[in-house]
Amino acid sequence: MIDVIIPAAGLGKRLRPITLSIPKVLLPVADKPILGHILDRLKNLEIQEITIVIGYLGNQVVEYVMENYKGRKFRFVEQKDLLGLGHAVRLALKKKRTPVLIVLGDTIIDVDYKKIINKGENTIGVMEVENPRRFGVVEVNGRKIVDLVEKSENPPSNLAIAGVYYFKDQSLLKKGIDEIMKKGVKTKGEYQLTDAMRMLIEKGVDLWIEPIDACYDCGTREALLESNRVLLNKFKTAIYSFKDSIIIPPVYIHPDADVRKSIIGPYVSIGANTIIEYSIIKDSIIDKNSTAREAIIKESLIGNNSHIRGSSVILEVGGYPSMDLA
Repeated sequence: MIDVIIPAAGLGKRLRPITLSIPKVLLPVADKPILGHILDRLKNLEIQEITIVIGYLGNQVVEYVMENYKGRKFRFVEQKDLLGLGHAVRLALKKKRTPVLIVLGDTIIDVDYKKIINKGENTIGVMEVENPRRFGVVEVNGRKIVDLVEKSENPPSNLAIAGVYYFKDQSLLKKGIDEIMKKGVKTKGEYQLTDAMRMLIEKGVDLWIEPIDACYDCGTREALLESNRVLLNKFKTAIYSFKDSIIIPPVYIHPDADVRKSIIGPYVSIGANTIIEYSIIKDSIIDKNSTAREAIIKESLIGNNSHIRGSSVILEVGGYPSMDLA
């Protein structure tokens, strides 16, 4: 059995104001929060314990997990000081020579986790990208990693680090992170997991790549909406019947939501207890307990407990606001 670590303490600054009232990992995409998609993809693995590193509004993460994933053993570790991904992972690592799978909490990834685990190699998931300067990348010889570079202007390859890491001995990774922290090795002011793994390579530790099938970025409004579109396309839209309304698939409308005399879709996700009335909504995510009346909304993120009235075009609204746009 393995341990799993999910770093989920980030502030989600690029998604403000919506992340002022909800942690980034709980933002809805298609039919569930980002974290729900991640945990669902782990359900068939033999897992000893899942450690989630929490921070700002971490109590919401704890409540969501304990309410929706009661069959798993969870541990929650708080990252009080946001000193980087390496620091977050270090807080969660145990003093054991057992395998650990690390899955970043802000990206939904399709990959065969069992294949990675069964190979028994220290592994980093990678994906070919068009603009590698935006990512940490690996330099390889065949499948073997010879170097890692964090967001370089001259990247050695187009193989981006995709947010999945597997170590057959977590104490080994712990030593690597401890060493960069002891030496004060930082990139952009933070302790990076990339730097720790580079140090392990320099000490003769073998790291290997594993191509991932798909990666759904959720770090910006545009990326979140694109991931919403892709994931909605992947599952069959339910048949919705709302009086005097038109539903254009693919969409997800929570069973406890209500739509009245509106046009919904395509590519819309609507959360629980949300009411849409006399509105046109497309290519948008509207979280739970919200209302939209007499509104035209597209390419928008609407946080929980938001109330929108009147015509609009593109919105990014945090939780609890009331806006009259008429």
